[in-house]
Amino acid sequence: MQIMQILPHRYPFLLVDRVVEWEKEKYAVGYKCITINDNFFPGHFPERAIMPGVLQVEAMAQLAGIVMLDPEDTEAKGLFFFAGIENCRFRKPVVPGDVLMMRAEVTKYNKRFGMVKVAATGHVGEDLVVEAELTLAMGKK
Repeated sequence: MQIMQILPHRYPFLLVDRVVEWEKEKYAVGYKCITINDNFFPGHFPERAIMPGVLQVEAMAQLAGIVMLDPEDTEAKGLFFFAGIENCRFRKPVVPGDVLMMRAEVTKYNKRFGMVKVAATGHVGEDLVVEAELTLAMGKK
């Protein structure tokens, strides 16, 4: 799957490296490899590099957007935008050398209004490090 054909995000804000499982409008599994070279580490924090929680959530929201889009549909006119977050919890820090394995699963899709609810989780190894309920809204490219 060519992520850059689906998402409008580009470096340094493209936060999904690879999608390993995908079923349109149902779920996706993907990951982000965390390296000391990521552009946010010099300031967060200089003495102890930790991936900012908001970027962990953004990575899951990007994966959720991928769930809703078909990479084969080059004529698609819409995108899904991050519209809300509920019940977010950060369980453990994500640091350089970690692989943030994410899963985004659609729990509710209102096609009439273009609104989607997604249960999203992020793991490092066996450890749950972040979880949230995300809302996406369909918009035009």
